[in-house]
Amino acid sequence: MNRILETMFYKCHVGIFLLMIKVAASIENGFVFDGNFELGGAAELSQKGLFRLTNSSTFGAGRAFYSRPLSFKNSSNGTSVSFSTTFVFAFVVDQGRLPGHGMTFMIAPSKNLTGALPAQYLGLFNLTNNGDPSNHVVAIELDTFQNPEFNDINDNHVGIDVNSLESVKSAPAGYFDNENGEFKNLVLSSGEPMQAWVEYDAPKTQLNVTLAPIHTGSQTSPFCL
Repeated sequence: MNRILETMFYKCHVGIFLLMIKVAASIENGFVFDGNFELGGAAELSQKGLFRLTNSSTFGAGRAFYSRPLSFKNSSNGTSVSFSTTFVFAFVVDQGRLPGHGMTFMIAPSKNLTGALPAQYLGLFNLTNNGDPSNHVVAIELDTFQNPEFNDINDNHVGIDVNSLESVKSAPAGYFDNENGEFKNLVLSSGEPMQAWVEYDAPKTQLNVTLAPIHTGSQTSPFCL
């Protein structure tokens, strides 16, 4: 079955999300996010080659989708395939205002998100379909708001979501410094650029998510599904 590999971003309250467009990935018949995208909502492409996904309006939303379907199954035997991708992001929050609820990287069978709600639903689901196994959605949430109804661990975390905004695995945003082995917190809404890696090992059925400050390289122990 073909699925759309896409990046989807949602903003609530006043905050601006920026994403560098030079997203690289490897998959069977892989892709580079280099002009093959569709923008929706408040999203726009800046002259500096960044996606500006929201503006200063309240309850705004912006999305950037990879425009062509990708197969996540081996064409010969129907098994899933390994993939990896990386992107750089920054949450820029207006001074004195609350940050948004966050953003996600999403893999879904369709770009049609009709009925998806804002705020704690991150533009992914709504009250009736959240948790529905027929969603066939996997998302990596970069969450800047704690929602007890989804058992969020705090207001600054990374989560792996499968068909639901209640993460199957989550961890505080941060990384392990290779020099001293210490865990260092990252504040997602700090406005500082950060890099994320998403890697799926098909033989192990394991999804790894890694965060680090930009230019430091992949130096945090990932949490896995």
